[in-house]
Amino acid sequence: MANVPNLFIVGAPKSGTTALWSYLGDHPDVFMAGKEYHFFGSDLAHNQVRVPATTETYLRFFDGAAGQRYRGEASVGYLCSTGAAREIHEFSPDSRIIAILRNPVDMMHSLHSEMLFQGDEDIAEFAAALDAEHDRKEGRRIPPACQGLWTLFYRDIARYADQVERYFDVFGRQRVHVIVFDDFKADPGNSYREMLEFLELDPDARPEFPVVNANKVARSAATVKLLRRPPSAFRRVAHMVVPSQHLRRSLGRRLQSMNTVERSRDPLPPDLRRSLQIELADDVERLGTLLGRDLSAWNATPSRGQNDGTTPST
Repeated sequence: MANVPNLFIVGAPKSGTTALWSYLGDHPDVFMAGKEYHFFGSDLAHNQVRVPATTETYLRFFDGAAGQRYRGEASVGYLCSTGAAREIHEFSPDSRIIAILRNPVDMMHSLHSEMLFQGDEDIAEFAAALDAEHDRKEGRRIPPACQGLWTLFYRDIARYADQVERYFDVFGRQRVHVIVFDDFKADPGNSYREMLEFLELDPDARPEFPVVNANKVARSAATVKLLRRPPSAFRRVAHMVVPSQHLRRSLGRRLQSMNTVERSRDPLPPDLRRSLQIELADDVERLGTLLGRDLSAWNATPSRGQNDGTTPST
């Protein structure tokens, strides 16, 4: 098979995957297809019937490759999936894996904001959304417009240790490169160079590392619902007025853009942050041992003025 992918950015969500995907895609020896294909990860729960892509359809995403050493994609669900590592290895055993991990409490908070923006989440208060996780795993309180049900299981996504260990076990540590978001944010140039060294690519000069995929909120929740799950009557009228599917999608993206504003998130209440830190402390410690580095800062109380996930982030 020609142009089989051999590079995967696997997550975690809201941790810089879009930035890594964008920066790597500019390297002459790397062809990055799109994001969030989720061709692998058959165990991930979905709220709607999902027709899996065929291998032929999936490989078409890489038709634009023209002899680059690496052909890659990025899908954040591949990290928390219990099956994606094995499925990727069976499909492309010589692949390289890049994982980027963010403070799990900040990641959950940011992911909740993103799911609200997309229309997959309908509980505006983060603490209340966390309280709904048990019901949602039992099939209750599922937002009608939600597509990837797994994205609402915030705590599962935040437990990184097992997720990273799966990739180490399946691919071997030499084929898995783990980036800590704190390092990436503090010095993106150095993280980028280390990533190229892992891929055994010549470093290319990047004078700038712009913020990618900043925190977004919707101006109107009603517009989000209309675009994500339009009533049948609206769909019929839209098909009659705009017969071209391509043009309808273009107009939809335009409406979504008009309904979007970049805005910092409100900081987490200190009590909620501390509660989640305590809940995840054992997993953070185990991950630190796995990676051979001290991650105790993730369990520290943010000082005044320290980033609490409230500034736009990649």
